[in-house]
Amino acid sequence: MTARRRPLAAQWTTLVPLLAAVLLVFTWGRDLPAAVVAVVTLVLAGAVLAAVHHAEVVAHRVGEPFGSLVLAVAVTIIEVALIVTLMIDGGDKSATLARDTVFAAVMITCNGIVGLSLLVASLRHRTAVFNPEGTGAALATVATLATLSLVLPTFTTTKPGPEFSTVQLTFAALSSLALYGLFVATQTVRHRDYFLPITRHGEVITAEEHAEAPTARTALISLGLLGLALVGVVGLAKGVSPTIESGVEAAGLHQAVVGVVIALLVLLPETIAALRSARRDRVQTSLNLALGSAMASIGLTIPAVALASLWLSGPLVLGLSATHMVLLALTVVVASLTVVPGRATPLQGGVHLVLFAAYLELAINP
Repeated sequence: MTARRRPLAAQWTTLVPLLAAVLLVFTWGRDLPAAVVAVVTLVLAGAVLAAVHHAEVVAHRVGEPFGSLVLAVAVTIIEVALIVTLMIDGGDKSATLARDTVFAAVMITCNGIVGLSLLVASLRHRTAVFNPEGTGAALATVATLATLSLVLPTFTTTKPGPEFSTVQLTFAALSSLALYGLFVATQTVRHRDYFLPITRHGEVITAEEHAEAPTARTALISLGLLGLALVGVVGLAKGVSPTIESGVEAAGLHQAVVGVVIALLVLLPETIAALRSARRDRVQTSLNLALGSAMASIGLTIPAVALASLWLSGPLVLGLSATHMVLLALTVVVASLTVVPGRATPLQGGVHLVLFAAYLELAINP
């Protein structure tokens, strides 16, 4: 029976990304009726699950922390492409799109994914254990990137409003790329062991023993299908966004809710992958996914937006509001206290989830 299930799993995880790509071609840029939106939503959910499956195949082949890096960078590159496309089409209405999307990604990853992972792991295994050296380095990088790119524009005076001047934006873009590149080198080469899962006794787990690693050919096929599935996820999410916008307007909610919903859809593959790792007591992998995604979202989005601003005529607002700056500061403080001991209880997971709930509530009722 188990042998029969594996071919079935391989078939649907191959077919769904292809179906998502075909559906994307036929629905791109068109007004979709309610029935088609329902079909697109179902295929979108299937593409998310397929992306998680293929990400896990690639991660099993290359090992940690490269596996977490693959999914984080793949999702972020496509997310950046979506942001730039929407900015080109949106005009002045999209002035805050990059800021809202990046901040939503930071709050979802650093509070939503981290909180869920810690809660699941600690409830299942009593405490969640991870490496504070690697996690602390990742958190410090995220905090620095977020402050340089999203907080400072509110206080600079060269250009009126929460915007960077051209020189300041160039510096922020280059700094983001430099910090992200330095972190990737640290994570994958010089101090790779800091980002590997650890046992209850603090011993680094260098290899998984529960299953044989897939072949190089299988991993390459999964890598291609992962990219195709992620394109489908982001593209179909963009396709259903007008329906989401209409629903938000009909409910009388703030327009920022649209960005939150889209960000949640885009980050769903990483959320599922992180929760699966947490259930297996591989919390370090979950934190690599969460903080790596936040870092990639800032480190790749800001340079891309800075480059796109060369031909975009509208303003580029990056500075956060006072409310969001308070949430960001509280997130950094709480995350620091969570990381220092190297282990967490359900309390720490609950605190992060309450912060995430506060962000969602303030997005709905600013």
